[in-house]
Amino acid sequence: MRPLPVSHQPPPPDAAPGVVVGVDGSDGSLWALERAFHEAQAHALPLRVLAAVNPASAVVTAGLEDVVQDSADRLLAGMADVVQRGVAAASARVPGTTVVPDLHVLAGDPVTLLLGASARQHTLVLGARGNGGFSRLLLGSVASALLFHALCPVLLVPGPKR
Repeated sequence: MRPLPVSHQPPPPDAAPGVVVGVDGSDGSLWALERAFHEAQAHALPLRVLAAVNPASAVVTAGLEDVVQDSADRLLAGMADVVQRGVAAASARVPGTTVVPDLHVLAGDPVTLLLGASARQHTLVLGARGNGGFSRLLLGSVASALLFHALCPVLLVPGPKR
């Protein structure tokens, strides 16, 4: 699969309903990505892959704006690479898929961005756990927030050991 173009804008609000999947590079999000391919294929819907990175604090020390912007740009580029590789791997595990996803890598709070992207969509697909540091939790903070507040049905994908 050739690399797909990556947008740094959220999916347009007037886009046809589809399947939105949140990806953060964790195993859980990659399992969710594979399931999202199946969902989009089964329902003949567009697939939108959304990754959000929260690169900077609200306060930036004077004189360091260029350093912070460079850091943010590197984080976005790194996440775009993670998303590209995840999409290639997930689509290879879905035999006969014809789904060509739209990729969106955004700077900002993942809950806020995924919540906005869930408006007027068919399904939001999430991994049960992401890259958070509390491995003992059964449900990650992003999944937990979106499970209760998403504006469309949510498909929560557990890891293969559950």
